[in-house]
Amino acid sequence: MTMHQCLRSLPKMDDLLRTIENEAVDLPRSLVKSVMQEELGRYRESIVAGERDCCNQEELLAGIRQELERQSQPHLRGVVNATGVILHTNLGRARLSEGCADMLTRVGCGYSNLEYDLDDGSRGSRYQHVEDLLIRLTGAEAALIVNNNAAAVYLVLDSITKGREVVVSRGELVEIGGSFRVPSIMAASGCKLVEVGTTNKTHPSDYIDAISADTGALLKVHTSNYKIIGFTAEVEMRELAEIARNNHLPSIYDLGSGLMADLTPYGITGEITVAQCVRQGADLVCFSGDKLLGGPQAGIIVGKSAYIAAMKKNHLLRALRIDKLTLAALEFTLRQYLDPAKAVANIPTLRMIAQPAAVVQEKAEQLAGLLAGTGCRCSVVKSTARVGGGSLPAVELESYAVAINMEGITPNRLEIRLRENSIPIIARITDDCLQLDLRTVEAEEFADIVLCLKKIISDLRI
Repeated sequence: MTMHQCLRSLPKMDDLLRTIENEAVDLPRSLVKSVMQEELGRYRESIVAGERDCCNQEELLAGIRQELERQSQPHLRGVVNATGVILHTNLGRARLSEGCADMLTRVGCGYSNLEYDLDDGSRGSRYQHVEDLLIRLTGAEAALIVNNNAAAVYLVLDSITKGREVVVSRGELVEIGGSFRVPSIMAASGCKLVEVGTTNKTHPSDYIDAISADTGALLKVHTSNYKIIGFTAEVEMRELAEIARNNHLPSIYDLGSGLMADLTPYGITGEITVAQCVRQGADLVCFSGDKLLGGPQAGIIVGKSAYIAAMKKNHLLRALRIDKLTLAALEFTLRQYLDPAKAVANIPTLRMIAQPAAVVQEKAEQLAGLLAGTGCRCSVVKSTARVGGGSLPAVELESYAVAINMEGITPNRLEIRLRENSIPIIARITDDCLQLDLRTVEAEEFADIVLCLKKIISDLRI
């Protein structure tokens, strides 16, 4: 068949519409028509390019159906995280609990007392829903919430140090995700950065010598996304706070990942908690809501009431404020911390960190048993999981994974097929083998994994 004959054999749009519309009754006609035009165009181009020598209508229809299915799905949707990285930034960081999701539904699907005082019927403050909880949990005098930790640091500096110098150790000038850097945030807030010490060593005298009439604050930045080891020295918050007090200056601690629970019983040592920062004398502590706290994205500020009051008067707060859904999720998460054991059991982030390796191994063996019936070759292997999300960079968690090899498909192609599933399954390739790390997979997600692999095997056999 010549190219022109092949092109003339392409089905007409009206014929295609009649065939597909009966199957896509729930989809907008404009979407169906647009997809058909795109697929017909691609098919026509492949014929002109000599990639096809005839028209296969079933193949064309299959392509249209596949593209309609893809475009009809939400772009932002849930995935199965089988990477072993608990706070995976690209996958949404902290996983919220089912109880938290129920709270979001109740608040989001109806009206709420977001800024309404139920006691006297007057206008209230949205921040009051979580401020008292944060005061109780951290021991601080006051608290304030904005949309992320970078915004929290920005608001703190703009409110109390604008136009003045802020002293910070050179070894703490961190870069966070997306190439955003602490010095850039400081510059944007209108304060002047004064670096002290060296990359690996900073001493109390470095801060003392840098203080002048233009100094507005002393800032400590927790290096939560990297560690410097070896010949090092840093000034602890307790000592920095004392230097600040002696010079009538505020001390600020950008804690970053913001641990609220003591993880020492679970083998995680050396990470300071928010409450410890407050007890050590920090006037203001800033941290994230969606990292070690295990809640929604938010920037949390706790500290002295005078400084928090100044921030509440800053016009920037309106631009940085959080919505009712974030507040609902944050309040639910914080309430778990009133009982530390309950927090570790109910907050997914803490539960995955604290989960014994034997439990992870048991899950891996259970999934491997389910997959054995699909026809793919799989085995349980030792693995290493990580906390991720710029938190606890030196911590490696003993874990177990299901390693999968499938005849007729490479590990790279298998990884793509899992990712293209209607419920995407995000895996990793280690030792030239696709692996599903079970520390970040829940048992209720096994069915999706099994169905996906069964479909891949079925497609290979066609």
